[in-house]
Amino acid sequence: MIAFLKRYSHGLWALGYLFFIYLPWFLFLEENVNRNYHLIHMAIDDILPFNELFVIPYLLWFPYVFGTVLWFVFTNKYDYWKLFAFLVTGMTAFLIISSVYPNGCQLRPLVFPRNNFCTSLVLRLYRSDTCTNIFPSIHVYNSLGVHFAVINAKSLAKNKRVHMLSLMMCTLIITSTMFLKQHSSLDVLGAFLMATVMYFVIYVLDFNSLKNLLLRKKAASFN
Repeated sequence: MIAFLKRYSHGLWALGYLFFIYLPWFLFLEENVNRNYHLIHMAIDDILPFNELFVIPYLLWFPYVFGTVLWFVFTNKYDYWKLFAFLVTGMTAFLIISSVYPNGCQLRPLVFPRNNFCTSLVLRLYRSDTCTNIFPSIHVYNSLGVHFAVINAKSLAKNKRVHMLSLMMCTLIITSTMFLKQHSSLDVLGAFLMATVMYFVIYVLDFNSLKNLLLRKKAASFN
């Protein structure tokens, strides 16, 4: 047991961040940001219809994100640390933004157009998650981060089926945030912008490769 924990101890960093930093901070914001917040809205928000079926991919976000993180914990430490850095940076930026710029939306329907199993799930979702602290959308940002990790993982480089499934899941989750009226389109755009910057930092610059390049240049200068 001790050997197992030592071998996969890097996974504890994700748990530590989630339970000791992110969740306490987020719950504090949820409790205290309930009035006098900045309204997030775009004209397209009024055009997009509510559709309760999107609650399914919205809820699948949890196994999609946590399952992928767990996969990398046990399969590839290097890919895990990249995904960890991507997620933690964006989630921390979200918490800071929500703290200094309280925000929310008023897009939820007052009456559901239909009554079925999915609308009952949406109602539970609405009751458990407020319509504040939404910019940028962490549902969107983390979904993009997970997909980037999947398509850039060396162990999955040739597995195009997994790439396609991940893209489909990522796309459905992103659209679900708008069709459930959980987020404004502006939240989605903000998440895309932040994810684009982090993709460049994590996967294009690739600090590990940059470090190796600098070390090789330093070694060559001594020869």
